[in-house]
Amino acid sequence: MQITKDTRVSAILEEYGDIADVMEIFGVRRVARYSLRMLAAKAVTVEWAARIHRVPLDQFLQILKQAIAKRIET
Repeated sequence: MQITKDTRVSAILEEYGDIADVMEIFGVRRVARYSLRMLAAKAVTVEWAARIHRVPLDQFLQILKQAIAKRIET
């Protein structure tokens, strides 16, 4: 799956599962419980998630890719 600024967070969660724990390793705090994240993720794109977490978009995309790579390793 290619992840861009327009990718819905819900698509990432469906493809790779809950990566909040891995994202925390890279400095992005989790938002609420998994069920709430799934609900909010349906409307949120990667670009908006970066804004919500106050992380520059290019850095957020890199963090996402690292988190997914770590998730795949395990």
